[in-house]
Amino acid sequence: MDWENNQELKDILEKLHHKYSSTGQDLQSYLEGLYHTKAFNYWDYIHLDTLLSLQNPVTGITDEPIFIMYHQITELYFKLILHELNQVKDAQELTKKLLLGKLERVTRYFHVLADSFDVMSHGMEREQFLTFRKSLQPASGFQSRQYREIEFISTPLENLVHKDKRYTDLTHQEQLENVYWRQGGIQKDTGKPAHTNVEFEKKYWKHFTAFTSDIKGFTIWDQYMKLPKEDREDEQVIHAMKSYDSLVNVNWPLRHYRTAMVYLAQRNKVIEATGGSNWQEYLPPKFQKRIFFPELWTKQEKEDWGRAWVENTLGSL
Repeated sequence: MDWENNQELKDILEKLHHKYSSTGQDLQSYLEGLYHTKAFNYWDYIHLDTLLSLQNPVTGITDEPIFIMYHQITELYFKLILHELNQVKDAQELTKKLLLGKLERVTRYFHVLADSFDVMSHGMEREQFLTFRKSLQPASGFQSRQYREIEFISTPLENLVHKDKRYTDLTHQEQLENVYWRQGGIQKDTGKPAHTNVEFEKKYWKHFTAFTSDIKGFTIWDQYMKLPKEDREDEQVIHAMKSYDSLVNVNWPLRHYRTAMVYLAQRNKVIEATGGSNWQEYLPPKFQKRIFFPELWTKQEKEDWGRAWVENTLGSL
């Protein structure tokens, strides 16, 4: 290669010089360091050995690693989803193109998650699951911090308030204290918070308080409402918003619900979830009516929220 006459190389070096000199750093030192740097391998780049060491079953039951890995994969998808939603939240001037692109990615991730529940519902021996789960208490998927962040970032907090107190005159803090999933963490027999919920809030409540305050006015709905009127009324945009809403608040929880029915429901008995959370009332959308963007749905659509899916699911079990 003719290094002296390679203008493209000179341009790159000039850009690098400007990058480092602007912060008082020496480009030559970086180039010398680069010479001694080892090339990245695949296993180094994704920290493969560390990743594969993170599955630590607490029993010797053979299907428990499936349960662990499935939930770890789910949390990685949640991180991908938040990565996209944060770009919508942080956009100084959100455009139709940006919103559609990010919602397309997010819905793709949630479709993968919803479809992947077959790994749970058909991928483990029921008796093995019912045995090793006894060693997991009070741990529960209920305690997913990232999933709560997805909900918080998607819609104004008032839409996540328990349906009995929704749209009443509550302060921001009162809305958070009455968020719907706190009722899902109540033990049905005692009416007291399940230990699962107590531990979850002990770890994350301060974080949620700060998080919901910081995103107030910048949720996906708030950002959507800042679009020009013609973009807000665009059929493609409305379809993308509603698809995301129904996927997260109907399809995803009902896939979860169906799996819970497979493992926890018997003909004459319903087995409690780990930690004692009231999963039968917490998961079905027709009970909670969790809707991120209620303004985009008709009155009848909101009244029938998730009903057909539940009836079909229960009828097939």
